[in-house]
Amino acid sequence: MYGEMDLDGLIGSRICHDLISPLGAIGNGVELLSMAGLPDIPELTLISESVDNANARIRFFRIAFGAAQEGSRIGHSELRSVLADLYRGNRLIVEWRVQQDVDRAEAKLAFLALQCLESALPWGGRVKVTLTDDRWNLFSTADRLKVDVPLWEMLTNPRSVAPVQPSNVHFALIHPAASKLGRRVATSIGDTSVSISF
Repeated sequence: MYGEMDLDGLIGSRICHDLISPLGAIGNGVELLSMAGLPDIPELTLISESVDNANARIRFFRIAFGAAQEGSRIGHSELRSVLADLYRGNRLIVEWRVQQDVDRAEAKLAFLALQCLESALPWGGRVKVTLTDDRWNLFSTADRLKVDVPLWEMLTNPRSVAPVQPSNVHFALIHPAASKLGRRVATSIGDTSVSISF
């Protein structure tokens, strides 16, 4: 199954690929305007910040929702860069403690799991991502949690059914992504902590 065509992932990759170029062009345009001596006006700053944010999200989405071909790997420096750009100035602090390059399909699953934790920590918190003895663990803590139990049950029980919206589609993608890797997902939910391992 791991080697089968992943149409959903290919669509995700295509969308991200096609959006990167126009966003890059907008960013270059803003830079040229600045170099041409255009005053540093709030509108230009807003455009620049919006482009940076969109670029960071697309880079993240490309890994989380894009195709992950068997045997392809992704560098730890790229993963750290994507996360640093995405969560800069965010209420959620992500500590990526994985120091080696990893299989792209594993990075995809880790990023999907990270989105699940982000959904549980809408008021902010801290997430620590580790990889020990080929076992991934994403552990999060926060003063307040928002856990939608039926959605979380989908991570460990393929028969579990919950209403899935575009904003929480990552919950529905965890189990299929883990199955392709032959991984079993485990979760732990406490009063101030939530973790996902696989």
